[in-house]
Amino acid sequence: MVEGKVESKWYVVDADGKVLGRLATRVASMLRGKHKPQYTPYLDFGDHIVVINAAGIVLTGKKAEQKEMTRYSGYPGGLKRVSYKILLKKKPEMVVERAIKGMLPHTRLGRKMAKKLKVYAGPEHPHEAQQPEPLKLD
Repeated sequence: MVEGKVESKWYVVDADGKVLGRLATRVASMLRGKHKPQYTPYLDFGDHIVVINAAGIVLTGKKAEQKEMTRYSGYPGGLKRVSYKILLKKKPEMVVERAIKGMLPHTRLGRKMAKKLKVYAGPEHPHEAQQPEPLKLD
């Protein structure tokens, strides 16, 4: 590591058949840089993570039917609710992205870390030039 420079690697994670929460905690930890010896909470030492096959993510129990994503427009009657079962069919990338971003700090630094996350529904991604290493999640 050069003085004042942080070297970040690129990793690719296959989410097919993985449980959402367990995948999200591991990826969020890698984005924060907690796996590195020079980890500091107020600095961004994290790596870039590319998540592929987000459409194959698994929710345990009855979460797919019971869990809902809510958003509010700010107007009266503006509460929108969508179940995760529908969301996994329409936008599986959004489900994975929300789970991971929710585990990052809700500050300017957290938003900077979230930009290092790339999520794709299928097996293809446009980041081959960065030569991402496969990351095994146990």
